[in-house]
Amino acid sequence: MELLPIKSLASLSAPMPTPLERLHLPPAQSGAAGSNRAPATATRIAAADDLAAVTAWLARYADSPATVSAYRREVERLLLWAVLQLGKPLSSLTHEDLLVYERFLADPQPRARWVLAGSKKLGRHHPDWRPFAGPLSPASVRHALVILNALFAWLTEAGYLAGNPLALARRRRAPTQPRITRYLSHDLWETVKDTVEAMPTETVRERLHAVRCRWLLTVLYLGGLRAAEVTGTAMGAFFCRRDAQGVERWWLEVTGKGNKTRLVPATDELIAELARYRRAHGLTPTPHPGETRPLLLSVIGREGREHRDKSLSRGALHLILKEVFGLAAARLRARGPEWAAQADILASASAHWLRHTAGSHMTDRQVDLRYVRDNFGHASISTTSGYLHSEEDARHEATQARHRIGWASKT
Repeated sequence: MELLPIKSLASLSAPMPTPLERLHLPPAQSGAAGSNRAPATATRIAAADDLAAVTAWLARYADSPATVSAYRREVERLLLWAVLQLGKPLSSLTHEDLLVYERFLADPQPRARWVLAGSKKLGRHHPDWRPFAGPLSPASVRHALVILNALFAWLTEAGYLAGNPLALARRRRAPTQPRITRYLSHDLWETVKDTVEAMPTETVRERLHAVRCRWLLTVLYLGGLRAAEVTGTAMGAFFCRRDAQGVERWWLEVTGKGNKTRLVPATDELIAELARYRRAHGLTPTPHPGETRPLLLSVIGREGREHRDKSLSRGALHLILKEVFGLAAARLRARGPEWAAQADILASASAHWLRHTAGSHMTDRQVDLRYVRDNFGHASISTTSGYLHSEEDARHEATQARHRIGWASKT
């Protein structure tokens, strides 16, 4: 589907947006002659139009797929809004235009054009794809404008734009760093675990799904991993090595934000859960070195076995967790109306909540904050330094001793 020229759009009742990678803009909306374009002699990039310019900006983050996805979403929304709502290219937007866009983000209208119908997420190739799942929260609106400000600032520095229309935005005092509130208390975490252990296992598919839910919660909680790290890590990233005293310790090598690699202690409990998960799929208890099979296996296909080696998307991972948290919330609501507030907390939880939950529970159990920091990838680690090697062993021992998930059933 190609975006029609604005004159042609006038004859249609509700022209539909098109994903960025399939977008073809007519000359008037391409930005080749945008009113905020810098002189051609000033530009330091080869882009001749807006699509090429934003593509050049996104290419700077090619080593971080999650960042590219988030940034592309915001640029795509703005560019489509500018063309479909205003009939002007991105490189002609003014400060006043962006004030209107800020309000638009909080209530994308007309809804049929901009907002996905229903709750099912559709692929970008689907004809019913839309840029929004619904109105953005105030925090999401601010985040979108931060991303767009970075885009405009870079395009100005690159000599593509004459100026940054968002640079005139009112400067707000930076808020104090809030305490992390998006985590589960120990009691709510026990409810989530009880919910997973009570999942049906009558059919092969049900059993594999229940096993997968348990493994997903385990690796997110014991490893403190981000969702993108789970979907982007292979089972071959687990490895074992001996410390100076000959004790074998398992580790998980993870590549996280900023393409930085860290070592996550794989405790005995985590390795036991890995073996349990692999046996359910008819695999050996521990992965072989270099194994490319993903951490989270699919249960699609006949008897839940076919295509199991296909990596799940982050969207699929979030749907699995939403199901678990939804079931746990229903479990609480069944206790009575006095549990409604706690149930609402569970219903709003996500993968990142589990990362915060793991960090909070580790500090509750007096794990050294330096170890929590390094487990979660808040500092780089060198595996070639002998001194840091001994520090890693201490971190592994502290994590092993004090950070546990404690599933009721062991087999």
